[in-house]
Amino acid sequence: MDSEITGILKAKFDLDIFEADNTSDMFTITVSYPVIHGVIKELKENPQLNFMFLTTLCGIHYPDRELPLGVVYHLHNFHENKRVRIKTFLPSDDPTISTVTDLFATANWMERETYDFYGIIFEGHPNLKRILNVEYLDYFPMRKEFPLEDPTREDKDDRFFGR
Repeated sequence: MDSEITGILKAKFDLDIFEADNTSDMFTITVSYPVIHGVIKELKENPQLNFMFLTTLCGIHYPDRELPLGVVYHLHNFHENKRVRIKTFLPSDDPTISTVTDLFATANWMERETYDFYGIIFEGHPNLKRILNVEYLDYFPMRKEFPLEDPTREDKDDRFFGR
């Protein structure tokens, strides 16, 4: 099934499919962000693939990468009990990607949560606003843009923490 998925997607989105990997717990495909809506639509509507259920949609942040922000989609084919993970990465200066709320109604809240925590803008979303954080928050708390610890702290001895 994995090679069939890759073949169908490569036939339609050739250069926009960057990687297909089956070494982890789930078959994973990495695609360019401009074609994400088309890829998700093909996985859902192609009768050979039939991934009719969006299990998860979430954001990720790898600050050391060229394209640091990402969106991860998990889709499920109930008929064959197959799952697939789709990843795409975005620039932090313009983190805009197409919404998939027109394909999956469940994406509505997941996209809002991803926007709320990572600042990823889902173009075409019917009501993209903060869902868990306060409206006046001027940063996105899940981005790794701040130090994990206070560097001015004097009451902590790192020797006790194995450092």
